[in-house]
Amino acid sequence: MKSSLPLSVPSSVPHTALNLAQARRLHLAAQGLLSKPKARAKPMHVVDAITRMRLLQIDSIHVVARSPYLVLHSRLGHYDPQWLEDALDAGRIAECWAHEACFVPSADLALHQAWRRQRAMHWAYKHADRMHREHREGMDALLARIRDNGAARAADFDSETKSAGGWWSWKPEKRWLEAWFALGDLMVTRRERFQRVYDLEQRVLEKLDPPLDRALLVLDHEALRRRFILDSVRALGVTQARWIADYYRLKPAVTDKELALLVAEGELLQVQVADWKVPAYVHRDHAGVLAQAAAGQLRATHTTLLSPFDPVVWDRARAEALFGFEYTIECYVPAPKRKYGYYVLPILHRGQLIGRLDAKAHRREGMFEVKALFLEPDVEATPRLLEEVADAIRATAQWHDTPKVKLARSRPASVAAALRALLR
Repeated sequence: MKSSLPLSVPSSVPHTALNLAQARRLHLAAQGLLSKPKARAKPMHVVDAITRMRLLQIDSIHVVARSPYLVLHSRLGHYDPQWLEDALDAGRIAECWAHEACFVPSADLALHQAWRRQRAMHWAYKHADRMHREHREGMDALLARIRDNGAARAADFDSETKSAGGWWSWKPEKRWLEAWFALGDLMVTRRERFQRVYDLEQRVLEKLDPPLDRALLVLDHEALRRRFILDSVRALGVTQARWIADYYRLKPAVTDKELALLVAEGELLQVQVADWKVPAYVHRDHAGVLAQAAAGQLRATHTTLLSPFDPVVWDRARAEALFGFEYTIECYVPAPKRKYGYYVLPILHRGQLIGRLDAKAHRREGMFEVKALFLEPDVEATPRLLEEVADAIRATAQWHDTPKVKLARSRPASVAAALRALLR
């Protein structure tokens, strides 16, 4: 199928066409989700996985595991969550604003710092700047305390009133720490039980491994945007132009016209995906994997549970176009309007999103509760599928130290009994 937007493609790059299944496998290969881990996870694999994705979104909801830990589990299998915090403490990764608040490879931090200085319109920066204007005395005193006394957590400051929940009810020092983080004067040096420990930017930068590449700090807006576009395409494996900007929250949206130059330069490869009316793009680093995908040589063998904030599903339009999977993060939806549940984990099975489950981990009881499991209407509940889904649920439960699994109900209802038997 020819593109309705003919773009310039170097003669050395053959036109490549993919069917939708092949495009999905290419995407999952780029994300590290095509097949099961080949070896037991090691601490270095945490940084490798974040480098492959380019960023790891942070979210504090821990109905199951907090999202960054769950994203890594989907890719690494059984690993020690402490490795993520160790990597931060050692300076091999850093925290910054990217897609949202994210862990990023330390090698990329200079790019994000340069971008922050050039995009003062970001909501977090604007909110922080306004807070500093309104609370200058208190914020400056807090910064001076950290400068003189060392790193601090929000918990190190006494609160006069109990918080009712939500950032609007945080004690002043918590809001001020977050504001200094958004402004860049403070960074997160480590986490303790997932609580941020803040320190002066310079002291955190001194421990980065690799050291901060200051040459990247002087890149202009055009060069930074180009870099983020290329990194987004590499992380996504295969993508339409309209999905690219969301990865790093770029503005304005990325267009086919903008990508034409990168295609002409050979940085990107233009491909056609069946039934897509617009071109798709692949990073040149994935040329070999693209050839394998087009030849039908990529096999999807992995079954796992995904975080609601996994890069595979956080863009609803992309998840629907690639997987035919309609997904909403319903923890932000009022309870009466939820269709599936509060914290719903998509189920990835051999290259497809075949369903979802509403889960809750009861840590004291050591129980992993599946309140409800929903298969997509067109999914056939074969014995192999059910066995591998049960294995994925059990693997997540055991990794989370909640090895007893309880399944309440399913759709279709007939699946529940078979799954319960497999989960015993």
